[in-house]
Amino acid sequence: MPRPSAPSATSPAALGVGAAPTPARLAAGAVGDSGSRDALAKLSLAVEELKALKIQPMLHQAVAALNAGDAKAGAEWAIKALEQDERNGFGWYLLAIAREKAGDFAGSITCYESALALLPDHAEIANNLGRLAYRMGQKAVAEKLFRHHLARFPEDHEGANNLACVLRDEHRYDDAIELLKSAVGRAPDQPLLWNTLGSTLAEQGDPATAQIFFDEALRLDPDFAKARYNRGNVRLFQGDSAGALEDCERAMTATMPLDERLMMRLARSTILLDLGRVGEGWDDYEARLDPSFADVTLVLVDRPRWSPGADLAGKSMLIVGEQGLGDEVMFANVVPDVIEALGPEGRLTLAVEPRLVPLFQRSFPTAHVGAHATYQAEGRTYRLAPFLDEAATARIDLWTPIGSLLRQFRREVAAYPNRPRFLEADPARLAHWRAVLDTAPAGRKVGLLWKSGSTMGARHRYYSSFEQWAPVLAAQGITFVNLQYGDVEAELEQARRELGVEIWNPPGIDLKQDLDDVAALSCALDLVVGFANATSNIAAACGAPSWLISMAGAWARLGTDRYPWYPQMRTFVPEAFREWDPVMAEVGQAMTAFGKA
Repeated sequence: MPRPSAPSATSPAALGVGAAPTPARLAAGAVGDSGSRDALAKLSLAVEELKALKIQPMLHQAVAALNAGDAKAGAEWAIKALEQDERNGFGWYLLAIAREKAGDFAGSITCYESALALLPDHAEIANNLGRLAYRMGQKAVAEKLFRHHLARFPEDHEGANNLACVLRDEHRYDDAIELLKSAVGRAPDQPLLWNTLGSTLAEQGDPATAQIFFDEALRLDPDFAKARYNRGNVRLFQGDSAGALEDCERAMTATMPLDERLMMRLARSTILLDLGRVGEGWDDYEARLDPSFADVTLVLVDRPRWSPGADLAGKSMLIVGEQGLGDEVMFANVVPDVIEALGPEGRLTLAVEPRLVPLFQRSFPTAHVGAHATYQAEGRTYRLAPFLDEAATARIDLWTPIGSLLRQFRREVAAYPNRPRFLEADPARLAHWRAVLDTAPAGRKVGLLWKSGSTMGARHRYYSSFEQWAPVLAAQGITFVNLQYGDVEAELEQARRELGVEIWNPPGIDLKQDLDDVAALSCALDLVVGFANATSNIAAACGAPSWLISMAGAWARLGTDRYPWYPQMRTFVPEAFREWDPVMAEVGQAMTAFGKA
């Protein structure tokens, strides 16, 4: 189908489903403000040197408007100057600043590119263009531009910071740290550098050292909101939820751009959930829906949006899945409540990840289930339900992102029902897998999950190394079955070579794509054990006996020592961040007992 045009930020169709409450996004990105008073003052002086006297007053008017915070007028005066001389670099530069201030990042990039081509000696333009490329996820382009800027201004600490942020985000941690250490050596009084250094260590999975650097940034500038917010995040990683909330809320008292405030509010939702303040946490989680939030996914549904307390009886409702695959499954815990609220005269439509459609259709037979589609355009992410034609959409009374339903139906831990399952595996495939498992080596059949298939961000810090599974794999009376999707050959060979353990690979199944079959296989096993990922959520949602190895500060436990989403799930939690050896030994002891039972 043709791509719809992007809605404006005020369009009723542009409603977002953005990032999940965790992992929190650290506030240490590319910095600089081409529209600051200092930057505009320098630009005004440069305009004074122009010989094009005819357009000089127009450029000064553009500068004055931008100084007054009027991006619209700034753009109008810059355009008037360009109408007189379309090859005036300062006109393009001022138009770029105005477009950026108005939130038109794609248009701003085009203008910055024109300015840089016409003003090649103004290397600060490259830094500003790099900032926008970074914001829009064009990291390779941003790196090239930041290096261009640093070649001209090698002592500029902001330029060094910006390049380090790109290197960190590309997991080139050693390069980022080396660049930042050199910059700190030249400018040890710059809290910005200490903050980015702390964020790099946090991304590597070293929150204790990261906190030292955030502390130094705050010593240099006690009002540095980003550093205080970041320190709150690493305190949460280390199990200090109360301290994390204190830092986050103090950071939010500062004046800051709306995008940063939304990011901090979303992080606060994580902390509140971890503290067991569930209703407040889900209220803050709504920050992900604001079109001003940088990571928002804008859902193109031109129907009224549901809000808590709305009467659902007899209504036609569309629920749109959101977040990662595991989150879509976990949030479906609330769907039976919605079906009950709609009543026999109501109608439910579910838009879910394409691989989940068969599982959800079987589990909720009275609903109409189809696949949502997601695409990116001009640095924004959009989601729609292409299986609904115009007539079907018109029959929908209300729609909502699935996570928003938690505000009404799951405001406290006691509201999470003691259901044995809320998704239904295919009975025929369940029988098939039980027969296949009978051909596997003798012993109780235990499915293993040891990593996430996603390499985005710093997800690696939430999983132990494969070597640390040795106490679990040593258990006798167990046939371990591979449930881990992705490339696992190295780990399977390592288990054979170093531990003498053969992890049995189930035949004839694509563990990443065949999720309906994965659900049936999981339920055919005696136990599923591992870290949180899509498969562990599917198995538990279908009622499979499950053990979860969690982490300190995991929001989904909702301040408890268990997973309220899945009442049958046993949870193992390390005492401190990334201290996996003791908890893996505990799982190993439990597995040994399980093998003897």
